[in-house]
Formats: sequence, C-alpha cells, structure tokens
Amino acid sequence: MREGSFEGHRKFARAEVGEIVEPSPARVEPPCPHYAHDHCGGCQLQHLAYDAQLSAKQAMVGDALRRIGKLDVKDPEIVEALEEWRYRSKISMEAKAQVVGLHPFDRSNFVFPLADCQITDFRLMALWRELRGKVALLPQPLTRLTLRLDREGGRHVIAESSGEPWLNAEELRRALGETDIVCWWQPVDGAARVVAGPATGFPATAFEQVNPSMGAITRRWAVDQLGDVRGQTVWDLYGGIGDTAALLIDAGASVVSVDSDEKAVNWGRGRLPAARFIAARAEDVLASLPPPHAVVVNPPRAGLHWDVTLRLTSEPVAKLVYISCDPATLARDLSRLNVNYLITAVRAFDLFPQTAHVETVVILEAA
Repeated sequence: MREGSFEGHRKFARAEVGEIVEPSPARVEPPCPHYAHDHCGGCQLQHLAYDAQLSAKQAMVGDALRRIGKLDVKDPEIVEALEEWRYRSKISMEAKAQVVGLHPFDRSNFVFPLADCQITDFRLMALWRELRGKVALLPQPLTRLTLRLDREGGRHVIAESSGEPWLNAEELRRALGETDIVCWWQPVDGAARVVAGPATGFPATAFEQVNPSMGAITRRWAVDQLGDVRGQTVWDLYGGIGDTAALLIDAGASVVSVDSDEKAVNWGRGRLPAARFIAARAEDVLASLPPPHAVVVNPPRAGLHWDVTLRLTSEPVAKLVYISCDPATLARDLSRLNVNYLITAVRAFDLFPQTAHVETVVILEAA
C-alpha cells in the first residue's frame, strides 16, 4: 500500500489510501457504487469478505473490553448474520439543496443523491425509486426523510421539514398508487404525527432494531441466559417497545419495563398488558421500582447513566444482562460493574453486516 493523504488532529488522525499495490486475500470488490465513488458513510467494511468482517468485529469487541475495560477476556464468539445484504428495515436520508441522499464519511456537510442502498430492504428501496420523482409532493423545505417497515410489512414515510405542515400527503399516496403506505409529518424538533394513510398505531419514530430477525436472535439468547425466572421480578431498562419484555413474560417473569420514549411505551402497553411499562428515564425511577431478581439493560450508544450503574453496584442483583451496541461504552460500564459482578459469558452478534457496528451481549452474576 503506497502513501495517500494524511490529516492529523489532537486526538485522532485520518488517512486515505493512495494505492493498493497488493490486495489482502480478504479484500473484495465492493458491490455498491456509492461505497467507493461517493465515500458513503453508511458502510465501512464492504471491501472485506464476510468472514474477515466477522473476525474484525470479534477483535474490536475483545480489544475494547481489554484495553478500555481492563478485563481479562478473550475475543468473543460471534453469531453471523442471517443476511449479509438487504436486512435494514429503516433508512434515514438527509435533504440539502434539493438533493435527498446520504452523507459521505469525509464530508458531513454534503449530501449525495442516493440511487440504492444495498443493505436496506428491497421493499423500502422500491418505495424510494418511486419517491425520487415525487419529492415535490413532500413537505418543504424538506430536511430529513425516513423510510421504515413495520411488523406487518407496511411502509412508513416520515418527512421532516422546517416549514408548514404536510397538507398534501394524501396526494403523494395516490401518486404512488400504494395502499399500505403511512405518511408522517415531523416538524423540526417536534413530534411526528400521521397525516395520511391507515392509522395502525405503530410508532414509526420509536427506536427499533433495524435488523429485526437478528435482533430477535440476540434477545432470545440474552433472555435464555437468565435461566428460570418464573415468578421473579425482572427489570427491562431501556426496554423500547417491549420486545425483550415479551420474552420475559413468556418465561413467566413479572416485568417492569422502563423507557423514556412515550410512543414506544404506549405501544408496549397495548401489546403486553401483563407487563408494567413506565415512560421515564431509567435513572429517575429506579428507587420506586420493586426489588428485582434480574435486570436486562439495553442502553443507547452513550451507555449506562452513572446513576443506573451506581444502583446496580450498590445493590447487586443475582443476574445482569447487558445488551450493547457500542463496545467502548460497554467496556467502560463493565469496568465500573466489575467491583461486584463476575462476567460469565460474552457473545457478539452481527446485526449490521458491511458496517463496523456490532451488537454484544454480556452476562454478569453477583460476585
């Protein structure tokens, strides 16, 4: 590999390959034209064969746990994805200067027009092909456009704009000739609402795993590690729409699920009346919850709030399951929890092929 450009910063450096003289046996030709031509920031590993991607992710998790967490652990086993392509049930695009698309990884203030995202479900990309010629029917000025599949295969168009409400959304549905499409308008810094299409109640703006099938496999393994929870109280913190709570209810647990997203919590209440759902930040309500036998946490990339960690360490539970989407904050939190918990199992799951992201589940028991 010959020298390319190099840009140094105080805490990091960025370099660009000048020329590949002799490719690694693991290097492949990226199939997506946006990957190389537009420097798309959505994928980072398309130039690696899939086996090499899995090995890289195992190493990333293991390195973070050892280097940041100071933990004596090996690189974890990794569960490969069911599908390497077309697995995403959601795609969000930016709109800038009448262009709707994605950001290059090296130019965050620029948007290139998206032709196709090869890790996104065919059904959403078919919808995008139809929408590309009808952008004028979206609310203006458009700032962000999200396409999402729900549990029944219905397609949702969430249009964010800084102007007047989206009043002609029904015209867009007629132009598309599709009956399953639900149109949402979201003002900038405001709450989204349905403006056209069937009111399914599905919270299209709530967090949900973008790889539903692999998300289900991950949650199933995590809950199985708790063992027999019949009649036991289990906290499901950062529980979202209740997918983990549903598995815990099936296992016979008494579940308290907490999440700050009211729309997600309301959806969870409707589908799981047997669980207790609380719309709040986890750190604000822990003192009011019944003592748990076990706890499942699935925090955002920022990891656990310090008050949550403090509660879990000051009053240890028999079993703690940590589901993480960020190895660095996972390692930081495990280092804090290490004072009175033992790690009994670590497993990675490839929910995001072609990207550098990885899901990790860690099982801990009170020391």
